[in-house]
Amino acid sequence: MLFHDRVDAGRRLAKQLKKKVRGDCIVLAVPRGGVVVGFEVARELNCPLDVVISRKIGAPGQPELAVGALAEDGTVFVDEEIANVVGVSEEYVRRKAGEEDREVKRRAEAYRGGRPMPDLRGKTVVLVDDGLATGLTMKAAVHMARNSGAEKVIVAVPVSPPETVEKLNKLADEVVCLETPSEFYAIGQFYDRFEQLSDEEVKEILRKSRAMV
Repeated sequence: MLFHDRVDAGRRLAKQLKKKVRGDCIVLAVPRGGVVVGFEVARELNCPLDVVISRKIGAPGQPELAVGALAEDGTVFVDEEIANVVGVSEEYVRRKAGEEDREVKRRAEAYRGGRPMPDLRGKTVVLVDDGLATGLTMKAAVHMARNSGAEKVIVAVPVSPPETVEKLNKLADEVVCLETPSEFYAIGQFYDRFEQLSDEEVKEILRKSRAMV
């Protein structure tokens, strides 16, 4: 195990980010587990915490195999290599993105309670999760931040396969990843404690963070 829990991972990640983040910043965390990590990062950086919501688009008959991802603002990122291998069409991606959009909107309403997406223009945006596997949903989030006018986009995660970090380095301004093990099966394998969070727990963390800023 590399991390005791998400709090431990977040605090260690925050120490690395403290050296890199300057000026007007905002932390956007991927629900659910990423919000715990993001809380520790936002507290250390003394900047607001919000969520970034994106959903993977699964392959036909293989929903766990992501061919792309949809971000909250409608940005769709497609992994062309995987899409070509499984043979998905643009029409399929559009249709599946429309289906996932309903869940994206549900989560946005649940976590923000009707508040709009934060204004990212001119800010350093730190995108946080508790770990990455393929990184497709994070890639969609990076594109969303760029499209929303972010001045700088940093991806920050405790653990990820090295090939995922390499791909994200081509999209984000910087990737901060504490551990890049080559033997990677699931994010939870690198945590001693990796409990699932409820929507209510996520909302409580966000409320606590807003009260601190």
